[in-house]
Amino acid sequence: QRQQMSNSSSIRQFLLLAFADRRELQLLHFWLFLGIYLAALLGNGLIISTIAWDHPLHPPMYFFLLNLSLLDLGCISTTLPKAMANSLWDTRSISYTGCAAQVLFFVSYFEAEWSLLTIMCYDRYVAICRPLHYGTLLGSRACVHMAAAAWASGFLNALLHTA
Repeated sequence: QRQQMSNSSSIRQFLLLAFADRRELQLLHFWLFLGIYLAALLGNGLIISTIAWDHPLHPPMYFFLLNLSLLDLGCISTTLPKAMANSLWDTRSISYTGCAAQVLFFVSYFEAEWSLLTIMCYDRYVAICRPLHYGTLLGSRACVHMAAAAWASGFLNALLHTA
């Protein structure tokens, strides 16, 4: 009897290209990414805390800005920490599941941002072209439903593309 050998392989990790091969440039990239990340955290954190704590800033436009800031934080927090870690520790790999998770969350947040920007355009359209109907068309319940739809559609689209 002859044994058949299996010719199969499985992918466990991906190799990433480094931004630079020299250690000094890798550390420069780390500090640059850290500065960008901290600026994004600070800016979006200020927007979120201002809107959450200041009650006059609860009309639909500010509610959508709050959601946009949360999505922006999610988007930048999905990819930048891994890039910073790779630059700092001179590593060049990411696990298959880590890559799939990054793709899922990044696409989810990105698609939800686009949907939310479209909703914000509609908000401005109603505010400018139909100001007398603004309160009825964009009540708090409608805004919550539209924001939830943006988050859900982003996640479902990302799940479809990741699977």
